[in-house]
Order: sequence, then structure tokens, then C-alpha cells
Amino acid sequence: MFEIIKQDQKSRARLGIIKTEHGEVETPAYVIVGTYGSVLCLEPEDLPKTKTQLIIANTYHLWRIFGDKGLSNFPGLHETMGWQGPLMTDSGGFQVFSLGFLRESGMGYSAAKQKAEEDKRSLVRITEAGVYFRPDAEDGGELYLDAETSIKIQEQLDADIIVAFDEPTAPIVDYKYTKKAMKRTHNWAERSLGAKRTSQKIYGVVQGGAYEDLRKQSAKYIGGLQFDGIAIGSTYGDAYGGTKAKTADMLEWTIPNLPEHKPRHLFGVGGIEDVLNGVEAGIDTFDCVIPTREARHARLRTSIGPIDIRKGKFDYDDDVIDEACNCPVCAERQISRSKLRKLFKEKNPEASRLATIHNVYFFNDLMEKIREAISENKFLEFKKRYLAKLSDL
Repeated sequence: MFEIIKQDQKSRARLGIIKTEHGEVETPAYVIVGTYGSVLCLEPEDLPKTKTQLIIANTYHLWRIFGDKGLSNFPGLHETMGWQGPLMTDSGGFQVFSLGFLRESGMGYSAAKQKAEEDKRSLVRITEAGVYFRPDAEDGGELYLDAETSIKIQEQLDADIIVAFDEPTAPIVDYKYTKKAMKRTHNWAERSLGAKRTSQKIYGVVQGGAYEDLRKQSAKYIGGLQFDGIAIGSTYGDAYGGTKAKTADMLEWTIPNLPEHKPRHLFGVGGIEDVLNGVEAGIDTFDCVIPTREARHARLRTSIGPIDIRKGKFDYDDDVIDEACNCPVCAERQISRSKLRKLFKEKNPEASRLATIHNVYFFNDLMEKIREAISENKFLEFKKRYLAKLSDL
């Protein structure tokens, strides 16, 4: 499934190729989020123009939309999305965290928090066997998801890469519970492998929170199972009590204890500095909502730093978003900043579409530049130069 093309001489960064039934992914790569089976604001024909190689969809939310009956006759994500490139699905494990701990604590920016201004009760009930969700708490009903069910759903969704069921924990969760959740993740990993019946590739998930011994233990355990690749659970964003330093520590504890020949994916981390640090540590793929979510809120990425296109200073700015960008919005259509600002002010849906095309292209293009730097054994120089350029703003 995975071939290492070149190893950087001064870091753990590496060039590779992930081979799937729907094409190859050159790594390091950004995995674009398509939570509900589509990339928000984009049409299928927009995606090839953004240099997108791999998309990840959300198992839990698609299960909630289609239900068991709908999924039994589901034609597969490739057909419903109109996307014939490689696809990945998560396991639903993140919702164990977002609808449980996140909701109870009131942390983060999840939909669960928005629904819970007064009622902070958890919407999940975790057992050793699996998880009971109460998505509609007022009717008292529960939905049950376990390792076997998660794998069955992902097989019905027909992604190229699927993920074992797991339980993430936040950095602020105590050692005792984090260890318990890690052991549960290991048990569910074995059950996920046992439940798999298709040729889809499957990743196991390393957990262990903010604790060095648990991260090392989990990396060795998951790395020793017959997974095709390894995903690393993070939940380390600022919204969850994490920091960049904690993420760096976690990767330092984890990656040396993983098998060298398997691809490594980092869940939910995708800022520019995070990506550069992750590549240096040996991560092959990243997924994050940053490119699409920021675009919908008019925050655009450029070669010299982000801009908020809603600001008045762009009212009469006839420059394109980024002169250094070759995306369709900048290079082909040459949409000016003032025009895009006007579209956002008018709440025209085309504004979010154009911004999303630009941002997704920006991050995928950054990954292409990173791959070029690794191929020339100049990754660390590239990283230093790139971050210095941004810090000069």
C-alpha cells in the first residue's frame, strides 16, 4: 500500500506514495475534509482544480443521515460524491469525544457545544463493548456504535481507507481515565480487524492522551497489529486544552515506536506550522477543517499570511487574493479582493465557493512545495524560510 520514495537526511520527513484502488496519493499530503460526503461549498468538478488528492468523510454523520436501511443499498461515496479519487473515512470515534467530553466540558467549537448552552450532559454512554449515542436527547432514544458496526458502515460507504473504532481523550483528562480509554481503543482495534471483510485498507489509531508512557505503549501495540497504516489521535488543538508543544511531544513519543514501512496519518491537525512540524516528525498525511472552515468565514490564506477579506481596507483593492497563487480564482479568473469582499457582504454563495477553492488549493500547493523540498534534501531550510516569512507580518 505504501512506498517510501525518499527519506530526508536531516529529519524524519519522507516522500512516499499511498496506493489505493482509486489512484495514488503523493505524500506528505493534506486530506481535505468532506464530513457529509461532500466538500462544503464545492462542486465535484471544482476538486481537481485544487490539487486535492484525498478526501475524508465522517462515518458517524453519514450513518445518522442514511441509517442502517439506507446504507444497505448505498452505492458508495465515490458515486454519490462524483469523486473518483482516493477516499478515507474515520471511524466515528471522534464523536465519542465531541458528543461526550466536549459537550460536558463546554469546550471547543463543535455542534454539540452549540446545542448545549443550558444542558451540558453527555450525549454518549461508553461501555467496554461499544458506545450508546443520544443524538436526540429529548426523545430518550439511543443509537449503538461499536467496532463491528463502525467497520460495517465504512465498508458500505466504500472508502479506500477505513479506520478502526477508537476513543480519543483530551490532554486535560487524567491519567487513570486516559489509560482506560487507551486499553479500550486497543480492544476495539483488534475487533475492528476481526470484523473487516473487504479489500479496503485499514488504519489503527494510537491514543494515550498527554502521557508519554501511554503514547509509547499505544504506538507499540497498534504498530504491532496487522493494520495497513497508522493514524495518530490528537485532539490537541487549543480548543481542547492542547498546544503546539504538546503536539510535538506526542509525536516525539509516538513516531519512533511505529513501523517505518506503514503510512502515518495525524488526525485533526492542519495549521501551517503544525503541518511543517508534523512533516519534520515523520507524518505522511494530515486532515483538518482549516482550509474549508476558514474560507467560509472569509479568512484567506496567502503566501505572506492570512487575510480577512471582510475588512474595509479591501473595498477598493483590485489585486487578486495572492499574486503568488496559481489557483483558478487568482490565476485564471483573477477575482479581485474587492470583488470577493463584495460577494461576502452580499452573502452570495459564490463567495464561499471561490474562497474555498483558493484555500484548498493553497494548502495542497504548500504540500507540493514541501514534497519538492524533501526531494532536494532542503526541507528544514524550506521550513525555516517559510515560517520566517510569515512571522515578519
